[in-house]
Amino acid sequence: MFNNMKSPRILLFAMLIVVLAKARAEPLYSPTWGFHVDLPEGYEFSDGDGKNRFSFRSRFGTSFDIAVYTGKPSVEALAGEVEQKLSGRGERNAYAYNGKKAVLAQLNFPDPRKRGSRLSGWALYVELKAPENNAGTTGAAGGAAPILFAFAYGPQGDAFQSLHLSVLDSIAAAEEDKLLPGPVTDFSYPAGSWKRHPLAGTGKEAWFREGDAEAAQALVDREFAVLRRYVDSPMWKEAWKRFYRAIYRDSFDRLKDAAFILERTWTVGAFAAGTAEENRAGLSSPAGNALGKRSDDARIFAQKALDWVQGFAYERDLMGSDFVNLVSAVQDGRGDCDSRAMLWAIILEQAAIPSAIMVSREFGHAMGLADLEGEGARFPFREGGREYKWLVAETTTRIGIGRIGENVSEITKWLGITF
Repeated sequence: MFNNMKSPRILLFAMLIVVLAKARAEPLYSPTWGFHVDLPEGYEFSDGDGKNRFSFRSRFGTSFDIAVYTGKPSVEALAGEVEQKLSGRGERNAYAYNGKKAVLAQLNFPDPRKRGSRLSGWALYVELKAPENNAGTTGAAGGAAPILFAFAYGPQGDAFQSLHLSVLDSIAAAEEDKLLPGPVTDFSYPAGSWKRHPLAGTGKEAWFREGDAEAAQALVDREFAVLRRYVDSPMWKEAWKRFYRAIYRDSFDRLKDAAFILERTWTVGAFAAGTAEENRAGLSSPAGNALGKRSDDARIFAQKALDWVQGFAYERDLMGSDFVNLVSAVQDGRGDCDSRAMLWAIILEQAAIPSAIMVSREFGHAMGLADLEGEGARFPFREGGREYKWLVAETTTRIGIGRIGENVSEITKWLGITF
């Protein structure tokens, strides 16, 4: 029990321990250092100093350690120090992640608990901002930034590669990283030059980075490999939520210009697209024209977006994930129900209309959800301690918002997922 003599900083870390140990259905958050981590289900808090260091063990026999270091001269210096301490070997690469210095390293090292055995995994080192409530703690090396060290590892071999990389890619080192591709994807698929690409069936074009579709599909494939571990697990619902959260985060910024063009097209008529710089400048508002859920135009806009995705070519992958990455979906006009539902939700969210998706394992189906006024079928669900009752949107049949087939209307068989 903490007494009244303990500092606010220690109390915050005590709060963090509770979050890490118990609230596993939601991404983890450090109120002191400002980073987020969305661990796969089955990782449980196992050790830590209650201050700057936390360790987790998974049901798969893998581990995840995360720590914050202050007073280190650079991410490269810390990476070398960790390598030496572990007697590890592997490849180390320095890069910039969203304006922050970072290092991604693959490590192979002796298992300290089992003589003659080795472990392997991946480590991420990335600079953090010095939090306001922690000011003055980072000056031991001439004002060097605090560094987040995250290490996902397990038995030697390739069996857990996807899991390790998924864990590290779920990290958002700062608030502004939460809706950007993760640090592993950003390293593996660096942003290319801007190019215009047609938006399926609209006669419009939007700006995308070269490699966006490839990067987005690689993330879908990796996260599907992780999701398959939970097919027979009692935690399958939480695993599904994490799968879609990962895709949403990776796709949101990739689709920003496309969502802006579509909003302008469906709300103010034809839009004469300008340069990439001009269009991105128009996105200085987080959500274009900011229709908002209370606007009379919001439901009309949402219906036009729904009409559009309902016209996509239906596509399934019986050998893997049905999910078509959202960059390809918006460019080519194709995808299964969950691809369409999430694309619709992102377009609405970027127009300041609160949105989500609902999925059903029993029905093998997905639909969109939106906080819109007016009549229609609503799906009541609870997520993150909040109650929702949003309008449903069927994305594969030509029907209006708020209509749902009787054969899929049993609400107990649906899972609501917010972002």
